[in-house]
Amino acid sequence: MGTLSDVIREQLSHLRGWQAHHRRLVARLLLILIGTLIVDAAGTILIFIAERHARGTDIHTLGNAFFFTTVQLLTVSSQMRNPVTTPGRIVDIVLELNALFLVSGIAGVFASFFLNLGKETPAD
Repeated sequence: MGTLSDVIREQLSHLRGWQAHHRRLVARLLLILIGTLIVDAAGTILIFIAERHARGTDIHTLGNAFFFTTVQLLTVSSQMRNPVTTPGRIVDIVLELNALFLVSGIAGVFASFFLNLGKETPAD
């Protein structure tokens, strides 16, 4: 087994051999990741502002708001109650719609990658 630097060097050599469609796939996935992080941050702040003082809410801290928003974006369920304020509910609906579009967008990115896999000739 080689050292860590040998392993990293070997992996980087594989990356240099990627064709254009591999680079496009990674670029699109990174764009989706960055967009999701921005939506997560904005959603966290908006949910926190809308819900922090509401009666009957589970969201009292920024950490609660971050957890709730991230769980909504991951399309997983949690034991936290749904928002109780109208602005909080609107943000929640937008987060859920974003999650649906995100999942379908990622599926489309991979479908495009696999459909175009054999169509490009390797660079000489």
